[in-house]
Amino acid sequence: MATTDESDGLTPESRSGRELLEGVLFASPYLIIFGVFLLLPLLIGGYMSLFDWNALAPAESTFVGLENYAQLLADPQFRNALVNTVYFALLTVPSILLVGLGLALGVNRDIKGQGFLRAVFFSPYILTVSVAAILWTDLYSTQYGVINYYLGMVMANPPQWLQSRLFAMPAIALTTVWWLVGFSFVILLSARQSVPEYLYEAARLDGAGTWRQFRDVTVPQMRGAIFFVIVINLIWAFQVYGQPYVMTAGGPGQATETLVMYLYQAAFNQRSFGYASAIGYVLTAILVGVSIANYYLLGGDNE
Repeated sequence: MATTDESDGLTPESRSGRELLEGVLFASPYLIIFGVFLLLPLLIGGYMSLFDWNALAPAESTFVGLENYAQLLADPQFRNALVNTVYFALLTVPSILLVGLGLALGVNRDIKGQGFLRAVFFSPYILTVSVAAILWTDLYSTQYGVINYYLGMVMANPPQWLQSRLFAMPAIALTTVWWLVGFSFVILLSARQSVPEYLYEAARLDGAGTWRQFRDVTVPQMRGAIFFVIVINLIWAFQVYGQPYVMTAGGPGQATETLVMYLYQAAFNQRSFGYASAIGYVLTAILVGVSIANYYLLGGDNE
């Protein structure tokens, strides 16, 4: 015989069902938005990637199976865009993590102007990508740029940053680090401030120096935040579009063309929507794989 609680007159089973219903109703706005704006387009994109898609007459699209994916493997422009994107991620993600961590640990100290420094370090992040890209394009200018003006005092031939295949991508990466590091800085600073001070006191009593405190206390305690910063910046890096589009338009000679730029060209310049969907799915698979690898390498469960 089922027992009832005198407070609400419900059996444990009824109460559990009501709590489940309340939970579903509470999460339903998010579930609806997630389904309509993320899950549904994802499924449609996967379906389109199996067709030679006709956007004007979808019913006349031709089923090609995995042919779009096979074509990607033999496409030199896709490989070039993939290599450029990975190169950009390697330049930016470690830099943003190290610079953000350094700024967070530095500002966390008892120094004057702490609030001002936090505002200064975070302020580039509030700019739009177009503003940040145009600003740095002017700084890199070989005619009136400040950078080459000062380099010209010590060098006979300063680099032509955005016109050089060697320097264009690092120049875009530097712009990105300056622009995005503020977000990671705030996350890491918050994580550092949540580390209990008694852990440092205990470490000092054990004779631990600054480096050992950083290695054995700071990094393990901030592991969750570090994992988040790496993953979110990897996602941003593999989705990079605005900076190379504004600063170099993918040049010189496709040296800064990224996967998303190539996807856009395939979809809206070449009208190959099925092929573009296949590029998008490969990009998604890369991001999921890299995120899972990071989770296990860094112990994202923070245990």
